[in-house]
Amino acid sequence: MVQTDTSREISLTHPLLKSDLKGPCKTKYAVVSAIIASIASLLLGYNIGVMSGAQIFIKDDLDLTDTEIEILTGIMNLYSLAGSLTAGWTSDSIGRRNTLTLTAIIYFVGPLIISFSNNYFWIMVGRFVTGIGIGYSVIVPVYIAEVSPVTMRGFLTSLAELAVNIGLLLGYISNFLLADLSVHLSWRLMFTLGIVPAVTLGFGTLVMPESPRWLVMKGKLGKAQEVLTHLTASLEDAKTQLEEIKETAGIPKESTSEVVPVPKQSHDKSVWKELIMKPTPSVCRILITVLAIQFFQQASGIDTVVLYSPRVFEKAGMKSNSTLLGATMAVGLVKTISIPVAMILSDRVGRRSLLITGTAGMAASLVMLGLGLQIGDGSVMNQTWIVVVCIVAVLSYVSFFSIGIGPLTMAYSSEIMPLKLRAQGVALGMAMNRTVCGVVTMTFISLYEAITIAGSFYLYAGIAGMACAFVYICLPETKGKSLEEIEVLFGKKEKEIEGNGKSLGVAV
Repeated sequence: MVQTDTSREISLTHPLLKSDLKGPCKTKYAVVSAIIASIASLLLGYNIGVMSGAQIFIKDDLDLTDTEIEILTGIMNLYSLAGSLTAGWTSDSIGRRNTLTLTAIIYFVGPLIISFSNNYFWIMVGRFVTGIGIGYSVIVPVYIAEVSPVTMRGFLTSLAELAVNIGLLLGYISNFLLADLSVHLSWRLMFTLGIVPAVTLGFGTLVMPESPRWLVMKGKLGKAQEVLTHLTASLEDAKTQLEEIKETAGIPKESTSEVVPVPKQSHDKSVWKELIMKPTPSVCRILITVLAIQFFQQASGIDTVVLYSPRVFEKAGMKSNSTLLGATMAVGLVKTISIPVAMILSDRVGRRSLLITGTAGMAASLVMLGLGLQIGDGSVMNQTWIVVVCIVAVLSYVSFFSIGIGPLTMAYSSEIMPLKLRAQGVALGMAMNRTVCGVVTMTFISLYEAITIAGSFYLYAGIAGMACAFVYICLPETKGKSLEEIEVLFGKKEKEIEGNGKSLGVAV
């Protein structure tokens, strides 16, 4: 039997929907939902950042070798593949909101295991569980993109990257504040503190709406319209968006019941068939775009700068540990405070312009860093200006990263993927991202020993230049367009070819 009292059910499930939201309140509801979802990204950053200082105390407490610490630090990026490759299927099956609830539970369990670990094996188990949570965090930009108003989508989807960097800073701060405790207690408390935002996320999901696009995909049109009514400016806008989403989901326009039947075929097999095995030209173009920008984000060396900045500054000639720590904190701070620039401008000047500017600036900054290191590496002279050049180059690099490819990679990936393929497609992108990140961070020392540290950054500069060219040639602008309009944008060339073929009497 079709359920008729949809609005009552949603009001009871989502307390924020109990009031009759109007005007700016609707925007606030979307913003609050995006902020809550972004806590999962904050946890991603925290659990990566906290290890930078915790590893010192873990090594002393458990008497681990440098190799064990290196593996423990970098392996979580590879563990995250298990989460990112299953997150899409999970969110398509149980919903975006429930997947975020599951993510909160994983982020609670992982650090808890680490906190009570007394040997290397159990720390590795805890890092594995946490790595799955990192993989599941791919759903954050998907959820935010699907609940955000068109005019704020660039701003809100960038919250995820801002939250990652805030999490990194909080990890550094916890390292600093707890460093004076006993070796046995300090690192355990560092990981225990990460449980607090996990609990906050878990309870926060109780007041978040489900994605209206996921609801339509499941045939729950009544619930979808109710949520859209509270996310859009008017009832008329909600109805218009619902019709666009229905068309994208393949639901007939004449279907107006609150619950409609959807195809019973295996959704998972259908998605992989359309995404990889037999993609249309437009889907193939979208998938290549997503995988490419995810590759370029990490292959241009951002994590080598973030994780190895003390080593980089030391190579430039900086000697004092306190100075190295201060410079490293400056890198994290500048990287974080630059992200709001992208959040503000992405819906004004556009994603494409910021990506081009950001990648070009990254390439120039890396060349400057390479030159500084080439001159300063092995120098016995006290060349303060070389240190200054390297610091400026690194700060410039992370700034350009944070106004472009840093926050906009996941935002753009989430926007351009078609509704039915979005969760799985973005998850594939995340898998590419984490794989490249793991390879880059675990090979950086070997790389610079082989081609010098300056040569390493020249290589990253070349990759950043390739990223700039790729964006300029291949990426269309998505500013101001609904998710459904973006699907048409990427399929335009395919439709033009099809139309030209028909006009010439050619079978297509």
